[in-house]
Amino acid sequence: MIVLLFIVVLILSFLVLLYFLKPTAAETAIQQHLTGIEEGRMASADGTTILKREVFSTTPWVDELIRQIPGSLELSRLIKQSGQKWQVNVVLMASVAMAVLGWWIASLVISSSGLSVIIGLAVGAAPYIYLYVTREIRFARFDSTLPEAVDLMARGLRAGHAVTAVLEMVGNEVADPVGTEFRAMHEEQALGLPLREAMINLVDRVPRDDVRFLATAILLQKETGGNLAQILDKTAVVMRERARLRGQLRIYTAQGRITGWILCIAPFAMFGLISLVNKNYEKPLFSDPLGIKMIYTGLIMMVIGILAIRKIIDIKV
Repeated sequence: MIVLLFIVVLILSFLVLLYFLKPTAAETAIQQHLTGIEEGRMASADGTTILKREVFSTTPWVDELIRQIPGSLELSRLIKQSGQKWQVNVVLMASVAMAVLGWWIASLVISSSGLSVIIGLAVGAAPYIYLYVTREIRFARFDSTLPEAVDLMARGLRAGHAVTAVLEMVGNEVADPVGTEFRAMHEEQALGLPLREAMINLVDRVPRDDVRFLATAILLQKETGGNLAQILDKTAVVMRERARLRGQLRIYTAQGRITGWILCIAPFAMFGLISLVNKNYEKPLFSDPLGIKMIYTGLIMMVIGILAIRKIIDIKV
């Protein structure tokens, strides 16, 4: 218990230290800009390329090692889509450390090694879950702000501005995360990247249906001609109708989502409450072989129930 208390206090101390030492928003923006400039100077052996190489770690040998790990590119894309400034090596190290710590603490309480490993893996997945949740929140904000950006683009085109100037206007005047992504797209065009490639990169960073609609509308107008301002007006109308329909579906499926959350939280909440009242009441559940089998069965049935409820309420718009 003394060792466990020491580890908990040590982790809390590091978290408090990281919180007070984290850079400000201005310092983060300046560092990101300087990092982009430094990465853009990386060249191949003949020194002719200007393509930016994705950096997973500031240490070269660690960077090469992480590149050999399956899923490192997907993790890097997930970090970018969530809007975080983390590096891939930091996320991997934090995940491994949390998994080992969770397994060690669970092994002190639970006699089953298999269940301790499962708990350790669940704790180690916490950084990934946080990134996924942050990404969905950021994408939801993007979807709610994008129609305003499209209206601004249409008004700018009617005023006589070029497409590149309109993109810059959206990047400077629309709130984040839309402004951040449009600024990145305008910077790519300013460096000589064609509009088609810049739009494809935007869709890759924000893989949402509304962004695909916008990219399709702009690229089709560029190839076939037509009134782009009128096309953008209709695109904004479609986006708002989709948002309205998604809101209605969330109301209709609220009961199913609440049921899913209750099924996920209730067993663990009851376990915690009963343990607080009588800590020895549930010990046979972890010491008896039949209790271990019941835990495994319950977890499997819980996962099946969550997947079934998700399948029912997941309605494509």
